[in-house]
Amino acid sequence: MDKIQMTTPLVEMDGDEMTRIIWQQIKDTLILPYVELKTEYYDLGLPEREKTGDQVTIEAANAIDRYGVGVKCATITPNAQRVEEYKLSQMWKSPNGTIRAILDGTVFRAPIMVKGISPVVKNWKKPITIARHAYGDVYRAAEMRVEGPGTAKLVFVDGNGKTTEQTIFDFHGDGVLQGQYNLDSSILSFARSCFQYALDTKQDLWFSTKDTISKQYDHHFKDIFSEIYEDEYKEQFEKHGLTYFYTLIDDAVARVIRSEGGYIWACKNYDGDVMSDMVSTAFGSLAMMTSVLVSPDGKYEYEAAHGTVTRHYYRHLKGEQTSTNPMATLFAWTGALAKRGELDGNEALVEFAHRLEQAAIDTIESGVMTGDLAGLWEGESPAQRATTQGFLDAVASRL
Repeated sequence: MDKIQMTTPLVEMDGDEMTRIIWQQIKDTLILPYVELKTEYYDLGLPEREKTGDQVTIEAANAIDRYGVGVKCATITPNAQRVEEYKLSQMWKSPNGTIRAILDGTVFRAPIMVKGISPVVKNWKKPITIARHAYGDVYRAAEMRVEGPGTAKLVFVDGNGKTTEQTIFDFHGDGVLQGQYNLDSSILSFARSCFQYALDTKQDLWFSTKDTISKQYDHHFKDIFSEIYEDEYKEQFEKHGLTYFYTLIDDAVARVIRSEGGYIWACKNYDGDVMSDMVSTAFGSLAMMTSVLVSPDGKYEYEAAHGTVTRHYYRHLKGEQTSTNPMATLFAWTGALAKRGELDGNEALVEFAHRLEQAAIDTIESGVMTGDLAGLWEGESPAQRATTQGFLDAVASRL
């Protein structure tokens, strides 16, 4: 059989630990036999990030900006224990955060749904996609431990030296203090990415904040979304029969639980962090979640939504077989291949990616799956627990 040809490279970013092993298994078993794979390769494994002073991550992000599509393996964001384990010179930043900042992107996460594994919320019939604004707020906040009494003030000094200030609180005892910020440019990019992704996937878009309490900070997010929608996207949404809907975050949570799913839920940074874990757990497993970073100018980076599966990696190093779920990593590859094919007008590549996804879903629905899913299985026949390679081989036989 002739292999499917590619005209433009994918940006391929290798990763760490068990997911690095699975990355190669997927390529060897399910992609290289069928596709003349064309990639620009970057090793984002922790040893290479240490060796290059993390410049390799910056180079990979810039390559995505050039080529338009990247696929990334899960990577370690080191803590103090990892610094010691890997003999690092410093606690390197999250590669995902670095790439997000360079591409100015928004993260969209959605569950991979299969028959035989039901969501905990029984009325969820369609995927719920969480769009997380991945900049600022509490993640870049300045914090202070206050030993009162005293007065806390919010102070802004503009470029001309003019000072504006207001009292936050008069402390009569000990406490804590925190200051957050965000940028109009980042919020604009977040809004445009959400509206564009909704159009691309033909889904309604919900957005929620707490603007009744945060009357300037959160309300500013709401205003920017409203302006961008009215000025740039309303006509396109109406043309495709799509809806943009704003509500308070607490009302959104209640509506989400009562809904059937099938829409994008855009959230600020912290809300998206929490709600994506809630949604993924309710649908079954983080290993059954797709994750794609989308920039406002249409650059795409596909990855798994989970970590590097350290526990299984240590078992692998001992020569033991593992039953690690490769679905999220596999769907990162298929998502990137499909997008590359779509942008290049390569229908054969798009069709291959879709067939590979369906083969993987059909394999699980036939009762063959990894250990994490076996305990959730509700099918008529008992689940057949497979090793990672065994599962990939079963997918290959269907493909």
